Amino acid sequence: QVQLVESGGGLVQAGGSLRLSCAASTRTFSYYAMGWFRQAPGKERDFVAAISGRASNTYYSDSVKGRFTISRDNAKNTLYLQANNLKPEDTAVYYCAAVRGVVPGYSNAYDYWGQGTQVTVSS
Repeated sequence: QVQLVESGGGLVQAGGSLRLSCAASTRTFSYYAMGWFRQAPGKERDFVAAISGRASNTYYSDSVKGRFTISRDNAKNTLYLQANNLKPEDTAVYYCAAVRGVVPGYSNAYDYWGQGTQVTVSS
């Protein structure tokens, strides 16, 4: 079992930035591909970004490409999402997720999920 705990969400004005973190409870963090997803009220959970275990590959949705950066620190068992130039449509609960092995593309085929952190962007 891998437990994931997100933090760093909050209220920010449009054009602002936030850095989300996801702490993982595993000593083999580098064995896991990690992803960020988000879910707005009344909508499905959508893919945001993903990163391979050694951070050699990253993936982004078109809606965040060029504004968000996914990264990880395997020594600290922590995943990050730097979100810049935030827009009101970025408002959602953001979830991190983990799967052992390779990144499952842009799908939600992850085995472990955090509880989410709220990001609200005001116009």
